Amino acid sequence: MRELRIARGFPAFREGLIMAVALTLWLVVTAMFVGFRPEHLYLAVLIAVLFFVTGVTRRMVVALLPFIVFGISYDWMNIIPNYEVNSVDIEGLYRNEKAIFGITVPGGSVTPNEFFRLHNAPWADFLAGVFYLCWVPVPILFGLWLYFDRQERVYLHFALVFLFVNLLGFAIYYIHPAAPPWYVAKYGTEFIAGTPGDVAGLGRFDQMTGWAVFDGLYARNSNVFAALPSLHSAYMFIAFIYTFRADCRMWLKVLFGVITMGIWFTAVYSGHHYLIDVISGIGTALAGIVLFEFGLMKIGAFRRFVDNTYCNYIKK
Repeated sequence: MRELRIARGFPAFREGLIMAVALTLWLVVTAMFVGFRPEHLYLAVLIAVLFFVTGVTRRMVVALLPFIVFGISYDWMNIIPNYEVNSVDIEGLYRNEKAIFGITVPGGSVTPNEFFRLHNAPWADFLAGVFYLCWVPVPILFGLWLYFDRQERVYLHFALVFLFVNLLGFAIYYIHPAAPPWYVAKYGTEFIAGTPGDVAGLGRFDQMTGWAVFDGLYARNSNVFAALPSLHSAYMFIAFIYTFRADCRMWLKVLFGVITMGIWFTAVYSGHHYLIDVISGIGTALAGIVLFEFGLMKIGAFRRFVDNTYCNYIKK
């Protein structure tokens, strides 16, 4: 019977029970506190099918757990908005940006965001949209490539750092809620609870292409007041750093470097982040990498779990 179970790829009873309970708990909590959407059920069914159908797909699901937890954590920020935990920094952040990075123009000084709102071009709008479309898909595709290229240990370090940096960023969002530049441009410095997301300068890309892709993305923004740090600026930077730990060609490292800097530029150009936010995002990524690689990985039990237990489980 055991040989038959292994041949068919059935998980052990304990593994199957843990997955079933976890999926049920996720759906129940989401339905009660966030709001149930059809895609929640679709994703749960997909994960369950992949986990139970074969050993190969089950290992892939377990390997992707850091990204799955990231997605759930982002969605669950809707349970308690950060502006209900601490007051939102609106005017202070705006004034600091102008004081540090202000650009002198006739009549006074403006932030870089305000400058780009007045000085933009179709070619820059198009490149900005292309770069910003890479901020999550490319790091995830990079992780999948590492996994299927049998670089499991590098993959796990990258995926766990990706999750760790997100959790650090989410914690800062609740400690110091901050409004994005487009909020000040649209609503001023007064706090308005429940403000919907906005495409800001990325709307020019939607209009140019007719895709309305960013309009759809920002309509479901979990938290408007989560501008600092800019995790948009962190994701590709993490992927870029880990290209130097992975066995990959130089052209990929160069490409990731270009995309990373393109996202940094777009964050400011589009009005979604201040330069302070971008620098904070880069700092959060570096802090996450250092804390994980030179802190957590120095703990024997944690290192053995990641590099031995977890890594051996997901190997194909």
